[in-house]
Amino acid sequence: MIEVRNVNKTFNKKQILFDVSAKFEAGQTNLIIGQSGHGKTVLLKSIVGLHSIDSGEIIYGNKVFSGMSFTDQKEIRQQIGMLFQGSALFDSLTVEENVKFPLDMFSNKSTEEKLDRVNFCLNRVNLENVNHLYPSEISGGMQKRVAIARAIALNPKYLFCDEPNSGLDPKTSIVIDNLIYEITKEYGITTIMNTHDMNSVMAIGEKIIYIHSGRKLWEGNKEDILVAKEKELNDFVFASELFKRIKRNV
Repeated sequence: MIEVRNVNKTFNKKQILFDVSAKFEAGQTNLIIGQSGHGKTVLLKSIVGLHSIDSGEIIYGNKVFSGMSFTDQKEIRQQIGMLFQGSALFDSLTVEENVKFPLDMFSNKSTEEKLDRVNFCLNRVNLENVNHLYPSEISGGMQKRVAIARAIALNPKYLFCDEPNSGLDPKTSIVIDNLIYEITKEYGITTIMNTHDMNSVMAIGEKIIYIHSGRKLWEGNKEDILVAKEKELNDFVFASELFKRIKRNV
């Protein structure tokens, strides 16, 4: 589990996060949703330690991560997998080398053990015969699956996904959502996913928090969200014609 308590964050004298508190459960897909520019990405990056917070606490298990030195945070950082918005694969490395990269950085496994783990992770995301291809030689959806394989290479306890379906077609987005959900359940990972894609919310949103103007305005699950009363949340959820039709039938 990860918990944030009364987190505040300011950039250049402008406050971005206001007293945000939430719990993100292990073995669940925890989603942070909200409009662009309202603080959800800042919250995600603060939780993972890419931004320092002004006040409050970020707790991993029973350890106050935000109060540790950078050196002391290393043990927890090694238990974190990251899936970035643009996949963030190394163009000059093959698929195999990309997935092996965190193993080279943070494990003492032999070369044979590393390659076994790489192949296991690639098989887990349903990729075969792509080891020696470069990112430019595979599709965007396949790149995302390679990025997931890399994110789970170290068998993380925590998985962070920043807009994982950005730029993908709806069919491929479903594949990525399902993979994230399956891996979360299979390994009991605490998964935190930042998204504005309501299709993802309705597919895999077990715990959802809605960030509006830097504040946590609402929390619940995908069933609760369709009958929520908060105007700002409703404006966000039912912005598309599809979800307007869903609302009329709720």
